[in-house]
Amino acid sequence: MTGTDKKQHFPAFDYALLVPVLMLTAIGVIMVYSTSSAMALKAHQNEYHYFYRHLAFVLAGLGAMMVCRYIPYRIYGAMGVPHAMLLLSLGLLAAVFIPGLGLSAWGATRWLNIGGVRFQPVEVVRFTLIIFMAYSLTKKQDNVESAAIGFFPHVVILILLTGLLLFQPDFGSFVIFWSLAWVIMFAGRVRLLHLGSALVPILPAALLLIIFFPYRLDRVRVLFDPWSDPLGKGYQIIHSMMAFGSGGLWGQGFGQGYQKLFYLPAAHTDFIFSILGEEGGLVWVLAVVGLFVIVLWRGISIARAEREYFGSLLALGLTASIAIQAIINMGVTVSLLPTTGLTLPFLSYGGTAMVVNLAFIGVLMNIWASRQK
Repeated sequence: MTGTDKKQHFPAFDYALLVPVLMLTAIGVIMVYSTSSAMALKAHQNEYHYFYRHLAFVLAGLGAMMVCRYIPYRIYGAMGVPHAMLLLSLGLLAAVFIPGLGLSAWGATRWLNIGGVRFQPVEVVRFTLIIFMAYSLTKKQDNVESAAIGFFPHVVILILLTGLLLFQPDFGSFVIFWSLAWVIMFAGRVRLLHLGSALVPILPAALLLIIFFPYRLDRVRVLFDPWSDPLGKGYQIIHSMMAFGSGGLWGQGFGQGYQKLFYLPAAHTDFIFSILGEEGGLVWVLAVVGLFVIVLWRGISIARAEREYFGSLLALGLTASIAIQAIINMGVTVSLLPTTGLTLPFLSYGGTAMVVNLAFIGVLMNIWASRQK
């Protein structure tokens, strides 16, 4: 095989997508060490405990990205694959409630421990939702404007998946799943009348889910006035805003932040963006936001350029998934949205999310490469 043939079969990487993702991941590695070293030293007598684990997650994620880069994306839409993944996902979400398999932490049961491997099934299920929606809408394009074909079947699947999330509970992922489904259905030409009319029962239902669960209602209240309970419900968001405020334009310097020293809870996971603002200042905050904007722009460009409908919807869904989660996480840290427990893609400490999000980038690059052929 000549060099020209190899180039035709293995197009170059999409560096416009790969470079900003690698930069975000590198910033995450630095920030995880900065935010977790004191906590790791106290809890494990080793300041590198979480850093080494995060580094392993990143390497595993990069491996997953490379594998997905070379797996033809059409395989995900092959006959039977989306349905098999859907059944597997429902089983994984239900398995978290099985004693001995499901793990609980901070009042939620969201983790599985299978053979000593601990992971969050919701991250895998997110991939399944994107694949199934893209596959189903592609198959139904001739009749997608019919509510009975293009709208209601997808809402039923969505209810099955997110209903199990509410029992964990995981309201943050619940919001992501519904937002993501609406984006894909909108792009899949489901009628705006159907999408809009569904909000009539959905919004009151979401409001009831907040009102009848006191901890969710408390999160909404402290969003508007965190100082009403500065040592309780408002404590975390107050210290998050203090981190951004003390960072100023240029920041305190990496490693020099104070909020990570047992003041701001979840500093290396949900609120890593706050410590970035404290240590890196507005300059680094804008840099990270800019990198996410580039990833969003590139993902949408891939979706628009792809000729096959399934590939286009798949690319859009993967891109929207990363973008929605990043927007929600950043919104929480600056007190624009209630606390959800969602991490920041590519930056926050966490194994399953890191591997899955980097795998998403691999799939996006494969969709781009398939067009270059």
